[in-house]
Amino acid sequence: IKVFLADQRYFPVMHRGVYHTVSNNVYLNKDYMGDPGVLMQLMRHEGWHAAQDCMAGTIKNSMIAIIKPEEDVPMIWRVMAERTYPAAAVPWEAEAQWAGRTQHMTQDALESCARGTMWTDYDPTPMTGEWLRENGYID
Repeated sequence: IKVFLADQRYFPVMHRGVYHTVSNNVYLNKDYMGDPGVLMQLMRHEGWHAAQDCMAGTIKNSMIAIIKPEEDVPMIWRVMAERTYPAAAVPWEAEAQWAGRTQHMTQDALESCARGTMWTDYDPTPMTGEWLRENGYID
């Protein structure tokens, strides 16, 4: 995964960054990168999306899958995601909001992806597990 700094004009208003599932790149809005706390939170958040990409088979796809059961996501991050994102994006974004503010959560997931142990370190959700089995990723 590569990380790029980009000009504000390439982002919707108030967007600080994005993980692009097709290119597997993170794009950061350089206007927000002057604050180390914002940078750390954003790298954790977008890195979590890369881990979600890995959960969906490998990062060499254009899909993401939630990693933690939805009921495990603290309510504060679910509510924040519901107020910020379209309803269809809430499960992924609630997780990423949580990961963005939780030390080691993203690092642990990305290391699991790199080791090839994502599906043993984290139990895939039922739908993800079904898809992974159908596509030969797990038995």
